[in-house]
Amino acid sequence: MTDRKDRPMAKGETTDKKAATGTGAVVGAALGGVGGGAAAGAAVGGMTGPVGAVVGAVAGAVVGAVVGRKAGKADPVVEDKYWRDNYASRPYVARDKTYDDYAPAYRSGVDAYTRDPNRHFDEMEPELRSNWGTTRGTSNLEWDHARHASRDAWDRVSNAAERAIPGDSDGDGR
Repeated sequence: MTDRKDRPMAKGETTDKKAATGTGAVVGAALGGVGGGAAAGAAVGGMTGPVGAVVGAVAGAVVGAVVGRKAGKADPVVEDKYWRDNYASRPYVARDKTYDDYAPAYRSGVDAYTRDPNRHFDEMEPELRSNWGTTRGTSNLEWDHARHASRDAWDRVSNAAERAIPGDSDGDGR
């Protein structure tokens, strides 16, 4: 293997390393976790024969899915653009409210899911409610109205991660 400093850089190549973000990163992390876990499980299971390989692959896929889910993070810029373009079509949005009224609630849901994807929204809702006075910024929504937007954003990022992982990884029945 050649060390990086021993070869010239290709056109357009940089030495900057940036972490991938967004839905693509969530899908990539999850698929990488599932694939890597399944491969490792099958390799270990292969030592005990074909039945062991199948059992090992299944166990490895489950472990890989959990690891992949934890690795996925939502891209706040992508989420902000999505909600800016789509908020008006949501059933909870009042006609006299603007995106700026709902934006902090969407951010609250995305940030909460990103911080702890293994918890359910209902578990974190009391904390989000308690922090709303600070996180709301200039929004004039009270939490009882902002909660719907926050939940909607939570569900969007949670479902994006779940689509990348087989099964009902978040236990919501979908």
